[in-house]
Amino acid sequence: MTKDNGTKEKSQLNDQDAKVGGKFPPAILHFFRRKWFDIWNGNPPGFVLVSLGLFVAAIMSIPIIYVVWRSMFAGVDRWMRLLDQRIPQLLWNTFSLTFAVTACALVIGVSLAWIVVRTDIPGRKMWQWLLALPLVIPPYVGAVAYIIVFGPSGWVRNFWRDTPWLEGVFGNYPIDIYTFWGVFFVLTMFTYPYVFLIASASLRKMNRNFEEVARSQGMNTAQVFWKVNLPFLRPAIGAGAILISLYVLSDFGAIAMLRYVTFTAAIYFQRASFDTASASVLSLVLIVLTVLILWIEARTRRKNKYYQTTNSYKAPDILPLGKWKPVTMLYVGVIFALSVLLPITVLGYWSVVGIERGAIDERFFGFAWNSLKVSGFAALLCMVLALPIIYLKSRYPSFISAGIDKLSYAGYALPGVIVALGFVFIFNNHLPFLYNTFYMVALAFVVRFLPQAMQAGEASLSLVSPRIDEAARSLGYPPWKVMIKVIIPSILPGVLAGGALVFVSSIKELPATLMLRPPGFDTLAVRVYYEASEALYHQAAPAALLIILVSVIPLRYLLKKY
Repeated sequence: MTKDNGTKEKSQLNDQDAKVGGKFPPAILHFFRRKWFDIWNGNPPGFVLVSLGLFVAAIMSIPIIYVVWRSMFAGVDRWMRLLDQRIPQLLWNTFSLTFAVTACALVIGVSLAWIVVRTDIPGRKMWQWLLALPLVIPPYVGAVAYIIVFGPSGWVRNFWRDTPWLEGVFGNYPIDIYTFWGVFFVLTMFTYPYVFLIASASLRKMNRNFEEVARSQGMNTAQVFWKVNLPFLRPAIGAGAILISLYVLSDFGAIAMLRYVTFTAAIYFQRASFDTASASVLSLVLIVLTVLILWIEARTRRKNKYYQTTNSYKAPDILPLGKWKPVTMLYVGVIFALSVLLPITVLGYWSVVGIERGAIDERFFGFAWNSLKVSGFAALLCMVLALPIIYLKSRYPSFISAGIDKLSYAGYALPGVIVALGFVFIFNNHLPFLYNTFYMVALAFVVRFLPQAMQAGEASLSLVSPRIDEAARSLGYPPWKVMIKVIIPSILPGVLAGGALVFVSSIKELPATLMLRPPGFDTLAVRVYYEASEALYHQAAPAALLIILVSVIPLRYLLKKY
């Protein structure tokens, strides 16, 4: 600390001590003031800014804390009964599905990224867009499409029944989508883009020099991939794996529609039967599983680090496919057909049928308006609440701002059913005037998706020089006013991009909406779930297709980011 800064800090301490006069002994007051300055490295934020950050952190963490607290008092008998009867089977169902989907999605995502980025496959740029499209199709919407095609009353089943020689040669209809393999297939098809996007970005940045050295040692293309490229891809693979694992752990819609029971489905059904104590016990186990996965990923990332240390960067070569081009095109085409073409075609067909039967009526527009209203309100709240957190983290680093930042991510890493369960406890017992209102649904969306707004705003704030803040502070502006008058206009595009991501994620959110919505407040996602469950596909398809069309909004942002 320079002499001028030390004099300035001492002056600030003396001024603040003088303001509170004789309320506290001067020595004690000065001690706490000194500690406060030390925490913020001599540059403390204003009271308003810190209060806003702590308020947001409390909102984000209280539902989780409440669920954990509730589960502690669920009773020994209930714990023992669940440990003996339910939890072992749920652990097996959840872990086996998570492992299988993650492993298969990693193979598909990495292989597609390699083909699109590093080979001369026709239409490389087009495939970068098309193969990322499954990311905007919610898995429960994909599940609807596959039930329509392969279900007990689906198109393939009817074709099989109406074609006698098929039954004569192959026997009874062999496909049962309501099994582990049906859930595994659907979730894999709509989660592989997480790996595809991140691995594609890593492959584009990979330095050709390392491959040239490997080839000079006599390695062929396969050996170069396994011994050079794959180690550099491990961070990307790890990031994709953690995203997929957390998604499978938290998914409810596809799992419930395909009649497979994991922790999320069990929590929802326990809550639906008003056994909130058992639901809280299962939630605590799921929280532990989630934290365990995050801990394993963090440990793995800490132990395995791979750097490209050379400064002479060369873009990677584009490898000719040669005789493998037809096989590669077939592989890419099949994945695209199964994950994008088939669901969109099925939903498009049933949407036309639905329009002809009058599905686009006043009720439909009511569902759409409810979705727009609650998602728009949640996006607006997230944009407002994200600002003090990212400003504190960027401009006033300390363990307090770091703690606020980490607490703000609590809801994002946990399933929507757990966040919803926490809100049920809190609002029913302590804030009954907000219980069964759409505001409670919007606040749950804030807890779930605030980090999306934070990430987009933080990326924009990193481009704004701190000297601008210092200039505003020298004119006598307090920190909160600097943020409003100076910072927000500078980072507004990033803030709006984050709001758009929250909006789209909120429209697709199903379990929190199902558990928290007031009577009669149905959204597009809720109607897709209920109409499809009743096999009313002509009514479910238009809502599902509209969700997909709206979800295309953030795709350009994601492709630009990755």
